[in-house]
Amino acid sequence: MTTASLPPHERARPLAKGRVKPARDLCSDCGLCDSRWVAYVRTACAFLNQQFERLEEKAHGRSRDLDNADELYFGVHQRMTTARLAAPIEGAQWTGIVSRLGVRALESGLVDAVLCVQQSPDDRFTPVPVLARTPEQVLAARVNKPTLSPNLQVLEQLPGSGIRRLLAIGVGCQIQALRAVQDTLPLDALYVLGLPCVDNVSRSGLQTFLESASRSPATVVHYEFMQDFRIHFRHSDGSAETVPFFALDTPKLKGVFAPSCLSCFDYTNAGADLVVGYMGASFGRQWLVVRNPKGQQLLDLVEAELDLAPVSSGGDRRAAVQQGIEAYDKAIRLPGWLAELVGVFVQRFGPKGLEYGRFSIDSHFTRNALWVRRHHPEIAEQHIPAFAKKIIGRYRLPAA
Repeated sequence: MTTASLPPHERARPLAKGRVKPARDLCSDCGLCDSRWVAYVRTACAFLNQQFERLEEKAHGRSRDLDNADELYFGVHQRMTTARLAAPIEGAQWTGIVSRLGVRALESGLVDAVLCVQQSPDDRFTPVPVLARTPEQVLAARVNKPTLSPNLQVLEQLPGSGIRRLLAIGVGCQIQALRAVQDTLPLDALYVLGLPCVDNVSRSGLQTFLESASRSPATVVHYEFMQDFRIHFRHSDGSAETVPFFALDTPKLKGVFAPSCLSCFDYTNAGADLVVGYMGASFGRQWLVVRNPKGQQLLDLVEAELDLAPVSSGGDRRAAVQQGIEAYDKAIRLPGWLAELVGVFVQRFGPKGLEYGRFSIDSHFTRNALWVRRHHPEIAEQHIPAFAKKIIGRYRLPAA
């Protein structure tokens, strides 16, 4: 076989580090450009070619029903539930459902490897994507790394590796690109475990955030924006710290998030088989969305180990979203005492469960639509998907 007759991903070589990527400033550093699958980037990249209907039809057999209130927000699904591990994994960010799934997928023989993200030995928050072959390697990836991560870079290792069945764990932009090249991968089976994701940053941007928000940025082990409208920090000495959303230094942080995240509309990871996150659950639990039979197959691996509870919903998000749009656009920062007071009020009377999920989606979609219209008006019409336009249309946005 001549080089010219090889498929594009076999002919192409990875781009050199530091080169300008096709998505330019919108690049989320998903890693596809650093693999031999770079030839597919212009059609696979979520920031060059939004294709939610095709993505959902390919992964689930149909696209979401925009007239179904739950599917409009949360995507195609067969089942939604909330859970926590009955026996939590030590050192996990919450109870460790994602890590346990990865371990069970290997132990059961469902897959040969798990694409997950470990950390640099020199820096807790520097991501190191790996193809984990053992439970120990999966467990070494526990705890979220809230920075841009080139997960798909490790696709380069697949040819000749002996890996024929893969579980890939990733966020929306990574999964959109992975689904686009799925049929060209040297795999017999692919399972996708998705994480809900918004507002990632570069490593330097993360440092700015930590120094602005935490009392001890050097000792933060992990953090999460949680359903009680507070950021929960865990420190290396085991202590916890919480900060109200409303106390953040918005003027300083407004420009810290990656442009890719400010132009993303895949918060709920529409292309995954199974999604595990916190956004639609009550505090202390995880929200699980089974999108297709493969997703249920993954959940079957751990369901007997879970404390399950139905999803619930309460409160009304709409006024809080509208007020948040205006406050963010004007970069308003509340005094500490007022931020605490607002936080207590919203925690008690604000949206909960699935309604909190809708609050978060509404807040981010309206913000991101405005950002795209201001910074990339030439792509706004085709880049903002139909489901996001329907959600955004319920609110008054400042002029672009």
